[in-house]
This record gives sequence, C-alpha cells and structure tokens, in this order.
Amino acid sequence: VLLAIGRDACTRNIGLQTIGVKINEKNGKVPVNDEEQTNVPYVYAIGDILDGKLELTPVAIQAGRLLAQRLYGGSSRKCDYINVPTTVFTPLEYGSCGFAEERAIDEYGKQNLEVYHSLFWPLEWTVPGRDNNTCYAKIICNKQDNNRVIGLHVLGPNAGEVTQGFAAAIKCGLTKELLDETIGIHPTCAEVFTTLDITKSSGQDISQKGC
Repeated sequence: VLLAIGRDACTRNIGLQTIGVKINEKNGKVPVNDEEQTNVPYVYAIGDILDGKLELTPVAIQAGRLLAQRLYGGSSRKCDYINVPTTVFTPLEYGSCGFAEERAIDEYGKQNLEVYHSLFWPLEWTVPGRDNNTCYAKIICNKQDNNRVIGLHVLGPNAGEVTQGFAAAIKCGLTKELLDETIGIHPTCAEVFTTLDITKSSGQDISQKGC
C-alpha cells in the first residue's frame, strides 16, 4: 500500500508575517505575480513554495535562473509555467505538456478549441498480445490561433521521451497543420501525433487494430 500525502509548505514560522509577506492560509504557499514577486516588492519566491505552480525541480531551477538574470543581468525573460513537460513514471507512463483539457476550456472556451485524440498500439505489444487499445494520445488546439497546439497528452511506453521532444515544438508555436506535415517515424509511439484525424467532438470510434 502506497500512501502519498504530499508535502506541506513550512512558511508559518519563518518570519514572513514580520515583513508582511502574504501566504495562502489554506496551504501555506506564497502567491506571486508573473515575475515571482510577492506582495512585498523586494521579496521574491521560487520553487515548490509558489501557490498554484508546479512542484517540479526543473521548474524551480529554470525560474531561479531567469529571476537572477532579470534582477542582475538586465533580462526581461519570465518563466513559462504553462508549457512545462512532465511525466508520471508509472508502469504505463503518462506525459503531458501545456493545458489540461479542462483548464483549456476555462481559459479559452470550449467553442474555441478542437481536441484530436486516438488510442494506439505500440509495436512491441504485438508479440505478447497485449491489449491494443490501452495507450492514448491527445492534442488540444486553439482554433482562434491557427489551430496552435496548447496541450499535448500521451499515455504509453516511453511517454517521457515522447513528451520532451514535442515540448520544444510547442514552445516554438506548433500547430495542427505542422504536425500533419511532419513525417512520422514508423513504427514508433510518437508517430501517432502526426496522424491524428479524429476530433473528440465528432464522437467517432478511436480504437485501433494494430500499428
């Protein structure tokens, strides 16, 4: 039995109240603006302590690097907390980058989105005869912005490797048209993103017969 209870933000006894830094009383985390600045202008916060941000080490490293460059190097670059690739390393991996579908709907409105998805069957599963409709791929596109990909999700083998590659493309403004124009490497799991043609709104069957 695995009990995963998460981590507490230990901010209540380090003197933040003395200098007036506000925290979220519910979870102890620190609200900041898009430059990691707290309500006290000369106090900044980065990493897992941020309210509403991802608890990922690479995110904290990137945010800290960019903050230092803004404060002391004349930079204006801010940390992108949306297009962050991440993976859950369960036996069947899950990877994602960008918006979850629910968050995208809240942000852009359902009528402005197109969701493409498909089940797929990894080639290495054909010999042992594993279920051919367990793996899943999905992209969320903003119809108001040239069908730009604002969310990518994959459930399957090596999802972390797949997600890391597509994350760079998303940062570069990947669109559905560009995905369609990309030649897939057959037979890889990542190839499925170059052949997505069924929309979620169509209600069509997305089950597959093989690779």
